[in-house]
Formats: sequence, C-alpha cells, structure tokens
Amino acid sequence: MATVPEGRVDGAALRARVADFLAAHDPATTDPTEFLAARFDAGLAWVHFPEGAGGLNAPRHLQHVVDSEFARHGAEPAGREMLLIGLGMAAPTIAAFGTPEQRDRYLRPLYTGEDIWCQLFSEPEAGSDLAALATRAVRDGDGWLVNGQKVWTSLAHRARWGLLLARTDPDVPKHRGLSYFICDMAAPGVEVRPLRQLTGQAEFNEVRLTDVRIPDTDRLGAAGDGWRVAQTTLMHERMAIGGDAEPREGGLIGVLCALWRDRPELRTPGLHDALLRLWVDAEAARLMRERLRQQVAAGRPGPEGSAAKLSFARLNQEISALELELLGAEGLAYDDWSFRRADGVDLYGRTAGFRYLRTRGNSIEGGTSEILRTIIAERVLGLPAEPRVDKDVAWKDL
Repeated sequence: MATVPEGRVDGAALRARVADFLAAHDPATTDPTEFLAARFDAGLAWVHFPEGAGGLNAPRHLQHVVDSEFARHGAEPAGREMLLIGLGMAAPTIAAFGTPEQRDRYLRPLYTGEDIWCQLFSEPEAGSDLAALATRAVRDGDGWLVNGQKVWTSLAHRARWGLLLARTDPDVPKHRGLSYFICDMAAPGVEVRPLRQLTGQAEFNEVRLTDVRIPDTDRLGAAGDGWRVAQTTLMHERMAIGGDAEPREGGLIGVLCALWRDRPELRTPGLHDALLRLWVDAEAARLMRERLRQQVAAGRPGPEGSAAKLSFARLNQEISALELELLGAEGLAYDDWSFRRADGVDLYGRTAGFRYLRTRGNSIEGGTSEILRTIIAERVLGLPAEPRVDKDVAWKDL
C-alpha cells in the first residue's frame, strides 16, 4: 500500500492510499465488517486520529478526500442509524482523552459496528442542568461502584458500552465533582427498561445502575475532570445530530419537495409560499452546516454547533408539519402503534405521520432548544450570562 510520507500528508497521497486499499479490498466482494476493519487498520477511518487508532495524524480537513473516494467506488460508510452515538460522540471523546490502551480496545470495534454505544448522561431530576446529576461513583479499591438512574438513553438495549458521567465528589461545586467513565452495559447491576415513544417504538430507555463496578482503567480523563470531557462529547453530539453533510434538498426538505412534485393535485398557492420559505431556510441551514464543518476541520467544534442543532430541530418540525398539512386527511393515517424495540436512531422515519411525531423530539434530544439558545447567546453573541447563584456552592448543599 502506498505510504504517506512524513510531513507530506496531502490529498494526492491520500487518494493514492485509498486506490491501493480498494485494489486489495473490493467493496463489492469483501464482507462489510472485514472491509471496515481493514479500512481502520489502514488509517482511513478518521485520518486526523493518531496512527494505530484509525488515523494517520493527517489534517482533519482531508477526511472529505478519503470519504469521497470511497463513496465514488461504492464503498458504504459505517451505518449511521446504529452507530450515531459511537461514531459521532464516543470516538472523538476517546481519541481526545483516552489512553493508548483505551484507544486500542474500543475504537476498532466501534468503527466496524461490532460494538454499539449509548450515552448515560441525562437524569430524571437533573432536567436540562446536566451538571446537577446525582448518579454517584464511589472509589472502591482499583475501581468505582456506581449507583443511580439515567434516562432517555437511546439504544441502551443494544449497546455494549456506555459513556457515563457520574458524581465522584459531592463536596465541591457541581461542575467540578464529576468524572467520566466507560460503562460495560453487560455488567452486573445494569438494568435497561424501555421507554415507549409517541411513535409507538422504543429507541430509548431508562437505565438503573445498582452497585455497578467500573475499573479505574475505564475512566476517561482525570477524576473530577468529567465536565471538561463531557463538553467534548456534547459539542460533537450537536454536530452529529444537526451537522450532517447533505446535498441540496437533502434530508426532510427533499422528502417534502418530492411529494410536491409527485402530487400536483395537493398544491395550493398558500402551501406553495410556505414550501418556498422552508426550502430557503433549509438551504441556508445546509450552507451554515458546511461552514461549521470547515471550522471543525480546522480544530475542535465550538459552541457554534449549537446553532446547527437548533436549526435542525426547528426545520424538521416545520417541514414535517407542512408535509402533514399538504397530505390533509391522508396524512393523518398512522398504523405504526405496535410496540417494538428500535434497531437504530431513526430521525426521519417511514411515513409522514411517523416523521411528524418523531421530529417532536428533535428539540429535546442532544440538548434542548432552550439551553442551546442560552449557549448561543452567551458564547457566540457575547451577551451577559444568566445569573448563577449555585456557582460556588458545594453540590451536597444545593
């Protein structure tokens, strides 16, 4: 395979490397898991990751060169619906804060889809104030004993590993007493219960943790530094949910436009005006996401990712509502109420009714729209911060 000379990691060298890889691994005849494993070993999973961890220490903006070359040859990327949390949140967090041993253990099966991941952050009593969480991790020899409850945990019923934020020091202010762990979802004491959604399916769950033992080798970052680690996860989460690269008329706006073109009998002048407004909004949001991806390619994602997630939620809800209005009574038919466990995070769904119901959650998952507006106001626009009376108060005294 062509090597990438030190100091000369550029687009041409990467294209040559991909060409050599494809010559040895035909995507049409190679088992998909084996293909992804070989791609990881070749450093072509995330080129900006360290060598041996799926990357080549290349500049981040060159990832699109690799992805486009694979797509041009019909090589399917890792599955998004099932691996959204692993690829979009766990991988960059482990790459940033994991030890070499943790990277070796977790990243390859994460990329191939052999290990599914979930995120154990939200709690029933903490609401949108993540730093107020109460799940406790107490030091026990060479490990930690964890007790608490998590909620809205997508794919916990399929997950092998979970990204866990827990309180390890209640005697300091809430942001400083947190630690970040990798939780074995098959460990004794982990109980996963389904939460039935408005759509009829259950892609997320509540998770109870009772004396769950986590070895200290599965801690990410320093003890007490969990909030800083979690910020990396959250920034990537918002980009993973709302910052996808899409062609013009990609996503839900494409579904709506296709319906408009295929069903002329449904059209009215008023609906035409509404469709044009949403089309312009969707195109502006697409271009904004492209700019944000360029910023991410130059370094770590910043608070601007909150804007991508915010616009994603608003547009999805408005577009799905217009699709339902366009279909009229036909759009009200819904035959998908039978309870079932979801096999992936399905953001768009199969029918107009499903899309309308599922998009209601877009303004909650991955950061509520209210919290995202506060982040944008304070960290992007530079407006005065909201008063915080608990800033210097120990968590146990709140």
